[in-house]
Amino acid sequence: MKSSAVITLFRKDLQLELRQQQNLYGIVVYALSTIFILYLASGQPEAVQWNALFWVTQLFIVVNAVVKSFVGEPRGRALYYQTIAHPLEYLYSKMLLNTLYMILLGLVSATIFRLLLGDPVINTWAFTGIVMLGGIGLSLVFTMLSAIASKARQQASLVAILGFPVIVPQLVLLVRLSKHAYGEVFKEGAVLQIAGLLGALDVLVLIMATVLFPYLWKD
Repeated sequence: MKSSAVITLFRKDLQLELRQQQNLYGIVVYALSTIFILYLASGQPEAVQWNALFWVTQLFIVVNAVVKSFVGEPRGRALYYQTIAHPLEYLYSKMLLNTLYMILLGLVSATIFRLLLGDPVINTWAFTGIVMLGGIGLSLVFTMLSAIASKARQQASLVAILGFPVIVPQLVLLVRLSKHAYGEVFKEGAVLQIAGLLGALDVLVLIMATVLFPYLWKD
C-alpha cells in the first residue's frame, strides 16, 4: 500500500464531488431544513436539550453524507478499482474524503445551530474541537459500515442494524464531552479521559476496517 495512491484516489473522489455539486448541496439543504424545523419546534432550548438535538442532527447528516460512499458505487467501477488499487488504499481514500466532509458539515451545522437555536456554548474552541473529533469518529464508523453493507442485499437496513450498537457508545461520549464546552465542571482529568476513549474507539474502528475490508474487496 502506498500513501501516494491514497492521496491520488482521494483527489479523484474530491474532484468528482466538486463536479457533482448537487450531492453536496443536497446534504447542506437537508441539514439546514432539519435545523430550521428544530428551531420552529423548540425555539431556543436549554443547553442539555441543545446538546442532544445537535448530536442527533449530526447522526442524520452523517448517514446521508457518508453511507452512499460505498453503497452508491456502481459495481463496474468497483471492479475497475480492484485492478488498479490496493483495497486499503481505496478504503483509506474514502475515509479521508468522508472525514473532510463531516468536519466541514459539522462546523457549518454547529454555526447554524448557534445562530438559530441560541448559543449555550461558553468555550468556543473546545466545542469546535469536539465537533471535529465527533465528525472524524462518525465518518470512520459509517464508512466502515457502508463498505460492509455494499456487499450485501438490503443495504440501507443493514447499515442501520450494524450501526446502532457501534454508534451509541460514541454518541454518549460525545454528548458527555460536549458539556465541557457549556461550562460544566468535570473532575480533574475526566475531559482527557473521555477524549481518549473517543480516540480509542476511532482506532478500534480503523483496525476493524483494515482487517475486514480486504476480504470484502475480494468478494
